[in-house]
Amino acid sequence: MKKLFFLLFISVLYSCQPKATDEVSQWEAQAENVTIIRDDFGVPHIYGKTDADAVFGLLYAQCEDDFARVERNYVWATGRLAEMEGEDALYSDLRARLYMTVEEAKAAYDASPKWLQELCDAYADGINYYLHTHPEVQPKVLTRFEPWFPMFFSEGSIGGDIESISTRRVKSFYENDQSLALTEFGDGLTHLDPYEEPKGSNGFAIAGQHTASGDAMLLINPHTSFYFRPEVHVVSEEGLNAYGAVTWGQFFVYQGFNDRMGWMHTSTAVDFIDEFVEEVSEVDGKLKYKYGEEMRDVQVSEVTLKYKEGNEMKERTFPMYRTHHGPVTHKLDDKWVVTKINWDPVNALTQSYTRTKLKTNDEFRKMMDIRTNSSNNTVYADADGNIAYYHGNFIPKRDPQFDYSKPVDGSNPATDWQGKHTVDEVITIFNPANGWIQNCNSTPFTAALEFSPKKEDYPVYMAPDEENFRGVHAVKVLKEAKDLTLDGLIELAYDPYLPAFEKLIPGLVEAYDKSSKKNTDLKPAIDVLRAWDMKTSKESVAMSMAYYYGSLYSRMGKNPERLSGNERVDYYGTGSPYSERLEIFEASIKELEADFGTWNTPWGEINRFQRLNGDIDLKYDDNKESIAIGMASARWGALASFGASKKPGTNRIYGSSGNSFVAVVEFGDKVKAKSLLAGGQSGDPASPHFYDQAQRYADAEFKDVAYYREDVEARAAETYKPGKRK
Repeated sequence: MKKLFFLLFISVLYSCQPKATDEVSQWEAQAENVTIIRDDFGVPHIYGKTDADAVFGLLYAQCEDDFARVERNYVWATGRLAEMEGEDALYSDLRARLYMTVEEAKAAYDASPKWLQELCDAYADGINYYLHTHPEVQPKVLTRFEPWFPMFFSEGSIGGDIESISTRRVKSFYENDQSLALTEFGDGLTHLDPYEEPKGSNGFAIAGQHTASGDAMLLINPHTSFYFRPEVHVVSEEGLNAYGAVTWGQFFVYQGFNDRMGWMHTSTAVDFIDEFVEEVSEVDGKLKYKYGEEMRDVQVSEVTLKYKEGNEMKERTFPMYRTHHGPVTHKLDDKWVVTKINWDPVNALTQSYTRTKLKTNDEFRKMMDIRTNSSNNTVYADADGNIAYYHGNFIPKRDPQFDYSKPVDGSNPATDWQGKHTVDEVITIFNPANGWIQNCNSTPFTAALEFSPKKEDYPVYMAPDEENFRGVHAVKVLKEAKDLTLDGLIELAYDPYLPAFEKLIPGLVEAYDKSSKKNTDLKPAIDVLRAWDMKTSKESVAMSMAYYYGSLYSRMGKNPERLSGNERVDYYGTGSPYSERLEIFEASIKELEADFGTWNTPWGEINRFQRLNGDIDLKYDDNKESIAIGMASARWGALASFGASKKPGTNRIYGSSGNSFVAVVEFGDKVKAKSLLAGGQSGDPASPHFYDQAQRYADAEFKDVAYYREDVEARAAETYKPGKRK
């Protein structure tokens, strides 16, 4: 009997074995088609026979560098964050599932073209093979990655549109059936706090008339959270050869270049999200909503979400409601509100991936007609000498009689979106006569001097972007640009002038000079500011005082005319009462002295770069090693942005966003580039590439990019197959 039982056990064991064995064998076979070369900065150069092989290697390499960030991005996107972070994250998860259920994600994958399915398969296989070969790595939630996971990203990218939808309002509706008041913008969306560090990017495209070589150049300068994107190079025998930044878990280069062209995305204020107020009532026990003369069924479903509580995993079930406009996200008064966004993941992934393999401007413009890139502008340059700019990409057509900056009546069919604007209809710039294009999350109407588009030619919703101090700064330096080299472009992109202080600081000095009730003890500090050239540096004491004064004024200054942006800061320097300026300056000096003992403190003593460990949520410590930084915040017009603030328990301010991955690229017969990454390539403190670019980052000392195979091999520190790294 025992023998029979044993034989049955063995039989069952072997019947279960082939599937797992076959899968591992498949991964191992694909790994043989991939070579990863790590250069002297740890940048992975991935070579695959096919595009799918290259994607397999790309995701494997990303996991080697920071699996925790890869996992978290997909935990968040697929609506499982509460399993990692607890009950408070349930409404982030619910928001994700309102826009796409697991079943819908699987259906989108099934409906994808075969080539895209193959890339999604390779994405999942690359991560799963990494987990198979690294049993010591313990995922927090996702023990297996599926090829339909990328479908959860609204525009093919990680983050983006869905983050504008308030989880607080989702909670208020789905948990308590309560309405929250409108925001100051008259809607229910989440808006950036104007007093916090700006998030965005700089993109410059420069024609050959301003370069030493006569070739076009591109500045790729995203301002993101540090360590949000690593640097990669991915190559296949099917024509892929893309270099740049990839958000952890993406299978395509998001901002970067190939041998013929480059693309840089900046965030846009284009209105691509609308709220529809629905008239919902119960009829014969069913929820209905009014649409014209009809009463349509509200789509009702349920979702069960897990959440962590201590060492236990618990569950909660929520209803989900949709109309043809999209999911119900909140209430205004007693009416339900649907928030409609772009959600077309198959086409979005198609657009994002095919972009990386294009060779000509005509091909690029045709790709843009897919029109799924909603939250970004695009700055472009190529080897044929072309430069171009696209302000937004996905822009719904609307009836101009309605104000879509606020919720509109969903019962009126006339408020429905009427398709999408074509590329020819949106704001574009192509080869302007001035020879350069800039966007710094600023208005497109100053992007190319007098050759910029005209505001009156476009609907308001197409370009509500305001001018900002970075845009002002960019125009100033680009007007003076000539005979640029890559090093010259770096110098331009790191120009230390801060235009926000042009009126703010002279206005303070004027108030002091003309005031009869001034604190004469402040005179030495005022005299330092009087002599200041408005340039930031590690050595500048004036920069320290300007930071404290400007920051405190932003929090305390009165704004009687409800001015915004640049106008508000200029008002503090030109229109505000002298007494207010002096009162705030005196308070800022006291704060500076309390923190550092004296107002006479160089900026580099205050403004620091620190990376103590590989945690996603970093901690900072004044008593531990850090590096002095001369850069400043983008809010003051710094092109090279270093978004720093006090952290819990610190007096010094530490950077956590701003310049992260930066590259300058020149397109000629052969592409040339230099790059820099905040901190380093790896998230592992034990890696030599965890902190090896930190001092370079502080000094703006860019490294040469190894793009061509012979250059990569000349700088190779490691060469291996996935699963066979020594």
